[in-house]
Amino acid sequence: MIFGGIQQGKLSDGRVIAVKRLSLDKSQQGESEFLSEVRMITSIQHKNLVRLLGCCSDGPQRLLVYEYMKNRSLDLIIYGNNSKFLDWNTRFNIILGIARGLQYLHEDSHLRIVHRDIKASNILLDDKFQPKIGDFGLARFFPEDQAYLSTTFAGTLGYTAPEYAIRGELSEKADIYSFGVLILEIISCRKNTDLSLPSEMQYLPEYAWKLYEMSNAIDLVDPRIRECGFVEKDVFQTIRVALFCLQPHANLRPPMSEIVAMLTCKVEMEGTPIKPAFLDRRPRKDGNLSWDSISEVFPSPLPSDSSSLPRRLK
Repeated sequence: MIFGGIQQGKLSDGRVIAVKRLSLDKSQQGESEFLSEVRMITSIQHKNLVRLLGCCSDGPQRLLVYEYMKNRSLDLIIYGNNSKFLDWNTRFNIILGIARGLQYLHEDSHLRIVHRDIKASNILLDDKFQPKIGDFGLARFFPEDQAYLSTTFAGTLGYTAPEYAIRGELSEKADIYSFGVLILEIISCRKNTDLSLPSEMQYLPEYAWKLYEMSNAIDLVDPRIRECGFVEKDVFQTIRVALFCLQPHANLRPPMSEIVAMLTCKVEMEGTPIKPAFLDRRPRKDGNLSWDSISEVFPSPLPSDSSSLPRRLK
């Protein structure tokens, strides 16, 4: 076993591979997930997407054969029991690689694809810590003429965009919200939710926003990076990019091409992000989950034409 139900194997030519086994159930959800992942991953190719080498659907077996990724998944690297120290340049290159993979899915592929489950455990790392987006079981092809799809929620709490969780409105902007959460996790080496921490630190987007408001955003950085030194301006700009990705309304989040341009300093960021929305899982009297300050930070739907919105870039 390598990680997360993935097993290591070897082909007859000596190549090491990773094998993902999907179990079939009475509802045929496993079959649907298998077919979805095969269709999706065979139709696209990019250096920051995991490569499918083959599959097997013999009898009850549903196997997906992927290229082997020596450094396993990002979650094991940044906050596992044996988490490794990554310097700032390595972390930034992981962030940028994920951004480029998402740009390909959303804008550059011949198909428009929403991943729906961008999170640390679905980012795989090769021997040089180059990231590849994996697990396309929940991904959706997206019609070119639609701003969003109305669909049932699927994904991972903590990474979920508010419009998708509340209204079932799925678009590329849901992936962008998830990417914003992931940036903060990579910078801080913290999970997006940790209810064992003091209340003001339990939700990473909320904590990052509070630090940003107090002009202390650098305090979010993994202390091990601070000990080794880094360029504060570069880290601060990356945190700002994350906060723009976490804007409470989908139309306020920049597309991935602009995010890549911001990360590579090809454009200059203008304006100030507003407070992110996040799912508050602290106990309430009625026992329900809620979106923090929902009436203030999560407005009613905007029209799909966002030309009237202020520009962040110049």
